[in-house]
Amino acid sequence: MTFYQRLVAETVEGQMGLASVPQIQDGLMGRISRETYIAYLTEAYHHVKHTVPLMQAARARMDIAHQRFVAALDEYIAEETGHEHWILADIKNCGGDPEAVRNGEPRAATLAMTDFAYDYINTANPMGFFGMVFVLEGTSVKLATHGAEAVAQNLGLGPECFSYLTSHGALDLEHLTFFENLMNEVEDPDDQAAIIEVARAIFVRFADMFRAIPHAREVAHA
Repeated sequence: MTFYQRLVAETVEGQMGLASVPQIQDGLMGRISRETYIAYLTEAYHHVKHTVPLMQAARARMDIAHQRFVAALDEYIAEETGHEHWILADIKNCGGDPEAVRNGEPRAATLAMTDFAYDYINTANPMGFFGMVFVLEGTSVKLATHGAEAVAQNLGLGPECFSYLTSHGALDLEHLTFFENLMNEVEDPDDQAAIIEVARAIFVRFADMFRAIPHAREVAHA
């Protein structure tokens, strides 16, 4: 079994817990309101704005033995920079208030997720950050490929409201192949344990973030 296969196998409970969240289940079926979608984008903004700073923090704490992973983070940083601005544009196009979101605060569950990641990078093992990458990229692919079109149809929203999700569908599919190959280069048992530990923790916290989003199920249009 490769390390990537181990990572998938040893986080099944977290994957199932995240998949069972009503906000995600209904989002994938398009059964959410515009308000719920904007609330999701709001929390997405508040964690995505930390993506590059988290990568930079992890990179800064990696030693000479981890240069392959420093190079990978450099690639991620180059591709991920500025994505939070796409989310603000989607919020505006949906009729939301992007400036209120930009100047606002995340929900407690969102803050708990990003705080955990910073703390783990700074006090434990920066390689653990790749566990967060595993959770977020895998989830965004599912939401983008299955949810965006269904929500757009049900709410009558145009593609200009889904630039973040639809771009990440194609982008993260490429990233997942890159990520799988990268994880199979992780040989240190402590690094492997850290990545699995963080992935399990982020699955729980990401699920909590979705559960905290106000949500009343919408009946899909015929």
